[in-house]
Amino acid sequence: MVTLKEDTRKSIAELTLMDDIFMNKVFDNDIGRTALLLRIILKNDKIKVIKATTQQKLKNLLGHVLQLDILAQNENGTLFNVEIQNQSSGAAARRARYHLSLLDSLSLPKGKTYKQLPDNYVVFITQNDVLKGGLPLYHINRKIEENDKAFADGSHIIYVNNKIKDETPLGRLMHDFTCKNPDDMYYPELAEKARYFKETEKGLTNMGDVFEKFAAKRAKEAAAATTKENKIEFAKGLLADGMSIEFTVRHSKLSEAEVRELASKLSA
Repeated sequence: MVTLKEDTRKSIAELTLMDDIFMNKVFDNDIGRTALLLRIILKNDKIKVIKATTQQKLKNLLGHVLQLDILAQNENGTLFNVEIQNQSSGAAARRARYHLSLLDSLSLPKGKTYKQLPDNYVVFITQNDVLKGGLPLYHINRKIEENDKAFADGSHIIYVNNKIKDETPLGRLMHDFTCKNPDDMYYPELAEKARYFKETEKGLTNMGDVFEKFAAKRAKEAAAATTKENKIEFAKGLLADGMSIEFTVRHSKLSEAEVRELASKLSA
């Protein structure tokens, strides 16, 4: 049996695909499940993924370096960046623009013409309805304002509203992204991988190793959180990452009552 701290075990049990630390494990180097995700969101069963990685860093020598949740590529060279955003501030419009700009910078090698630049996609799956339209899906594409015609430059930004969990394929996918128990999931492919990391000895060991590294990193951050305001922000970050109440209490040094109050506000 895997030896894990009780609060770590509880945290793993509470994780969903809306939590980076868990989603990264489920989709990392998994072409099949990444293809399933993209086919549902883009309503295109013909998408063929040839590469899929998580936590891929995109370097910008003159600016901010990005670490992507999921980066996938299809057989035509199109890049797909899927990001999980549990806080609305993380899904700002200008952030989506920046993500797309770095994807484009990877897509046109020297010697190629601009016509060979592929379509590229940035997809934000958001816990809240960031664009506040009450829609399950938002497609953002450029257009000419004077005549309302499409400006077909091949850039695509999509926001997926996790709040809507209806009986459509997308709604069921969003339901699965917030399931703690794999048995409650609609898609067997996702349930199988989630069950591996939550219930098997090898999977739990793997997740336990991830948690140890995560906890070590958080311990350094916690040491710098000396004021009450710092500790509150630190605790909010832990909760947004999917950490359990017990884990957050232990590392933030806030009381359980304070952490539970923060958790209730974040989930509202």
